[in-house]
Formats: sequence, structure tokens, C-alpha cells
Amino acid sequence: MTAAPEHLRPSRRSEKVGEVVSTRMAKTIVVEVVLHSAHGLYRRGVTRHRRFYAHDEQGACRPGDVVRIQETRPLSKLKRWRLIEVVRRAAQAPTVAEVARAVGQGEIERDTRKPKPAAPAAPPQEAQ
Repeated sequence: MTAAPEHLRPSRRSEKVGEVVSTRMAKTIVVEVVLHSAHGLYRRGVTRHRRFYAHDEQGACRPGDVVRIQETRPLSKLKRWRLIEVVRRAAQAPTVAEVARAVGQGEIERDTRKPKPAAPAAPPQEAQ
């Protein structure tokens, strides 16, 4: 009997799906996973958040992406997970140029905030 190819073989390694909350480190992402469970005594639903450090070789993720991570050997002091796939991309905020095209450059340059009132002048000190 031959072994199944790697991509077809079921893995015993744990997988989790979560949201990327940080990409500030090189080749590392921080993924926050929401864990739902029942309270031990009261049997009410309890929501817990857990953060995992995962290896992102290509730097493909950005904050807000929903990703699937898989358990792996220790890669560093905190990193024990690796990125498997990006499930859903985060919506990207429009750039200043895109906003300028949509509303017009004059709208961006015009300051519509109320001017701050001038500070009242201090009364003169009387000499005695």
C-alpha cells in the first residue's frame, strides 16, 4: 500500500481560523481566534479570545484578514503556528487620491471646522 500524497493526507495537526490583528513583525502575523465554550457550572455560553503568533513567509496578510493557521514545530520563542490560507481579505480603506477623485480636490482642501476662539488677553498687573 502506497502513502497518499501530502496534500491529500489528513493532518493530525490542529487548525484554527481567526482574524489577523497585527503584521508589524517580519514574516510573523498575530491571529486572534474567538473560542466559544460553555461555562463549567452555569452552562452559559462563554466567549474567549486567544492570540496566536503564526509564520507568514510571503507577507501576504494584512490586518483584518480572516486566515486559517496550522500547528507546527516551534519556529521561535512564541511562534508555533503557520499560515495555511487567507480565507477572506479585509476591506481596504480608500487612498487620498481615490477620495479626491470621488469628491473633488476642493472639498478635501477646504477646512470646514469651526475656528478656535482667540485666547482672552490677560488683564494688566497693577503695581503697588
